[in-house]
Amino acid sequence: MPVTRDSAGLPEWRRTTPWQDLVRWFFWLLLVALFVFCWQVMTKDTIWSFVLDAPKQAADIGSRMVPPRWSYLNELWRPLWDTLAIATLGTLLAILVAVPVAFMAARNTTPSALLVRPVALLIIVSSRSINSLIWALLLVTVLGPGVLAGIVAIGLRSIGFIAKLLYEAIEEIDVSQVEAIEATGASPAQVMDYGIVPQIMPAFAGISVFRWDINIRESSVVGLVGAGGIGLNLEASLSTLAWTQVSLLLLVILATVLVSEWVSAKVRHAMI
Repeated sequence: MPVTRDSAGLPEWRRTTPWQDLVRWFFWLLLVALFVFCWQVMTKDTIWSFVLDAPKQAADIGSRMVPPRWSYLNELWRPLWDTLAIATLGTLLAILVAVPVAFMAARNTTPSALLVRPVALLIIVSSRSINSLIWALLLVTVLGPGVLAGIVAIGLRSIGFIAKLLYEAIEEIDVSQVEAIEATGASPAQVMDYGIVPQIMPAFAGISVFRWDINIRESSVVGLVGAGGIGLNLEASLSTLAWTQVSLLLLVILATVLVSEWVSAKVRHAMI
């Protein structure tokens, strides 16, 4: 701990030296300057009259959304089913691809650390780098609007999420169990079946259900760009300024998310 002298010449204990204090203050000065610069860039094209009028506009739109148009609920059962189908089938598609990718990415199960593992990691990073809404925009152009584009978009987005968490779980398994099975003369397939898979099954189940829960939310959004589901109805209601329908749609989406959250929590609790 640095020691300095006060005006009387007595030793004074300090946590940092004067030079360290100077460096610290200079760092905070740079941080404030960076914040001011970023704020200027972000607000360069901002029309502040709109910002100041935002509370009034929000109150006006909120008053138009009440009460919800409950009669519109009968038209939402099919889109809601499509939304659940997009989330479920997209998650299953992601699992089919993510499981082998995870085994190829894990250091202790990859066939080749120089060739196969970098490719698997590239797949994981590529999937996680692109948002599901961007995937949906691309796939609607390629496959056309509809549920299929939504399923593939959700699946492509989920591959990286599932594979990353799963390969980390594979790398953290108890090696002694694997070595014990190998000592019996078991084949690589038997080592995988009896030594690795049982250890990662709880993590795999929790990851899969958690991702399905996330995909319920994302499948409600991809419909805004034409990828099917209840998002199509939300986009149509927003376009026509049907605020009472918008409020009902938001309530339906909220209820669906709450139910999926409850189911996800129950399943994860049962697996632990």
